[in-house]
Amino acid sequence: MDEQAAVERARELFLDDRNLHGCAETTFIVLAEAFDLGAGADPAAAMALNGGVAYSGGTCGAITGAALAVGVLAGRRIPDHAAAKRAARLVLARLIDEFAREHGALDCRRLTGVDLRTEAGHRAFIESGAWRDGCMRQVGLVVRRLAPLGEEAAWEKALRELEATGP
Repeated sequence: MDEQAAVERARELFLDDRNLHGCAETTFIVLAEAFDLGAGADPAAAMALNGGVAYSGGTCGAITGAALAVGVLAGRRIPDHAAAKRAARLVLARLIDEFAREHGALDCRRLTGVDLRTEAGHRAFIESGAWRDGCMRQVGLVVRRLAPLGEEAAWEKALRELEATGP
């Protein structure tokens, strides 16, 4: 899946008026499709990651959803468990650095400016439509950067570059 197709698929899922998929689920689904992870990639694993893990305001769900998908991909492509873990960490570390530079923070509470655990905070966030713009930009950055890794040649090239330069 190319970058543009990944962003369009993310828009389709995330901006659906039924609000079925949060940031973590959307990112996980799009990357699972891009990585051709098949039926074994159940997005339910990402449900509680939205809002920085259970709306706690921690690390953005787009990052944590991506971490799940990249971990599965690394585990499937690299037989040695320790090497797969290292590869997944390198890919995510690079993404995290870029995300922080682009958005100024990693944690949901700073990115959204609200406490999603409170009824008032969550309502204000939804009613403001900030998720349609800000959160969608964050999801877009993540899927745009990682979806191409579904192609084995792109995955191998990225790993060579990361090993040479570090995270």
